[in-house]
Amino acid sequence: MNATHTPLAERLRPRTLGEVIGQQHLLGEGMALRVAFESGQPHSCILWGPPGVGKTTIARLMADAFDAQFLSISAVLGGVKEIRESVEQAIAARDSLDPKRTIMFVDEVHRFNKSQQDAFLPHVESGLFTFIGATTENPSFEVNSALLSRAAVYVLQSLSVDDLTQIIAKAQAIGAVPALEDAALERLIAYADGDARRLLNTLETLSVAANREKLEEINDAWLMRVLGERMRRYDKGGEQFYDTISALHKSVRGSDPDAALYWLVRMLDGGAEPKYMARRLIRMAAEDIGLADPRALRLALDAAEVYERLGSPEGELALAECVVYLAVAPKSNAVYKAYNEARALIKKDGTRPVPMHLRNAPTKMMKDMDWGKGYRYAHDEEDGFAAGVNYMPEGLENTGFYRPVERGLEIKIADKLRHLRDKNKQAGK
Repeated sequence: MNATHTPLAERLRPRTLGEVIGQQHLLGEGMALRVAFESGQPHSCILWGPPGVGKTTIARLMADAFDAQFLSISAVLGGVKEIRESVEQAIAARDSLDPKRTIMFVDEVHRFNKSQQDAFLPHVESGLFTFIGATTENPSFEVNSALLSRAAVYVLQSLSVDDLTQIIAKAQAIGAVPALEDAALERLIAYADGDARRLLNTLETLSVAANREKLEEINDAWLMRVLGERMRRYDKGGEQFYDTISALHKSVRGSDPDAALYWLVRMLDGGAEPKYMARRLIRMAAEDIGLADPRALRLALDAAEVYERLGSPEGELALAECVVYLAVAPKSNAVYKAYNEARALIKKDGTRPVPMHLRNAPTKMMKDMDWGKGYRYAHDEEDGFAAGVNYMPEGLENTGFYRPVERGLEIKIADKLRHLRDKNKQAGK
């Protein structure tokens, strides 16, 4: 095939370990995966990381390093039939006149169900092949424990700005991409968001368009015109990204469901990672709603889980449902403020001893030293409350952090605390 018709990603694919860009925490001198390559003994592993960071490339290089047959299955497209056929190919390679090891690479392994993942186990244990799974999801949740126990887990990281810049330079060195104006280069790197595959595919699109228009340099305005909707409306990590997430948070805090929904959709449409958005919603539920409506935190966690199960675009509806609920829920930052006050006090205060009546006394010696003496078991007291007992260290008896607001469930919480404090006063406190 003519090189000009070979995809750019394939033309730039590393042929040796030294050509790999990024992942130096695993592939640098003396690092875990480099040592594994140099050992001459392949071992089963899980490569966990975001898209476009080199999982397939590393698996292919491992096959080359060990002169092994490379078999690849996509869990998105394959099933038991493909697994069975791959096992037969591995047996044939092992039993041939020129025996060869087999590297079995399973892309998106988390998409295989339990029985499909179990189908690999006997062959991993027998040594028929070395299993390499690639996943964008946490393997401790998505990969069977039996398979996970037989594989080392390596965590790959998103490519850095320097890494992506190197990739562009390599593409330009082989004449695949015209010169890039600084602003266009920065926008491309922000758009790639640590994903080399996205970057290379975008570069290929730009190259075709630039050649058609006989451009010698790509500028930012032309880049935006050509890519249009594919380009982010803000740079992740840039000022506009944080301005937009700030607008979403403040709309929720300000109890405006329409504005909150607008900013959520704007961020998703602009390319924000839905899992990141789910984490932000959980934070909003804890910080701005708190105990005024404890259901909000549970709903935010449920929305995150629903997205994990469904993915895009169906799972994004759960995020929309959550953001509307958070916006209309009663608001309280009382726990958030109390937590920060407690942290500030602990940071500046000394380590005060635990009062004797609150200490644990598992041994006779401790009991003889009066540890735990005078402790009153609240369940045995009237209304389940030991009136007059102090639970703070000496010198902090009247210190308070939590001040519930007069909204939502905290109205009832405030009433209860007033009642309990009145009982303490009557008991002589």
